[in-house]
Amino acid sequence: MISRKDVENLEERHILHSLAIAKFIDFKNQTKILDIGTGGGFPGLPLAILFPSCKFFLVDSIAKKINVVNKIILELGLKNVEAINARAESLNFQVDFIVSRAVAPLTDLYRWGHKLILKDKYNNKPNGFILLKGGNLIEEKNAFKEMLRKPLKLQEIHLDDYFREEFFYTKKIIYFPIS
Repeated sequence: MISRKDVENLEERHILHSLAIAKFIDFKNQTKILDIGTGGGFPGLPLAILFPSCKFFLVDSIAKKINVVNKIILELGLKNVEAINARAESLNFQVDFIVSRAVAPLTDLYRWGHKLILKDKYNNKPNGFILLKGGNLIEEKNAFKEMLRKPLKLQEIHLDDYFREEFFYTKKIIYFPIS
């Protein structure tokens, strides 16, 4: 479920990029993670393989994408993943963390998901959003701060601290705890 033009970059730009989240946090067993706008299963599927004792919910509003993700889940025999064809704002269950990969601005992701995040802290980091983003985020962060009308507790982690490949020079994890 990636562009044919990008198949040669699958490992670096999709799988490794998704697994960057595991460099930031080591999810404890039974942690519940929601992947908003999973598309072809990124970052949810690589994380589900790495963390088999966690529960992953991969959500996308496009049925065709979820159908492919379901086929991958069956083929890999993953028991800790549920693919859901829905819009994030229509969900009615709660999770510990929301992950996403360049799906929407911070303001939208927050509006869609902040009520879905449990307040209890179970992992070594407070529950919240762990988002894979790229490029200059100044305007996006300013809009987010304006929307919240309170100081940001947002943490920006540069992925070139973890990886040496050129692709990661502009890539970041944006972590925003809900507390």
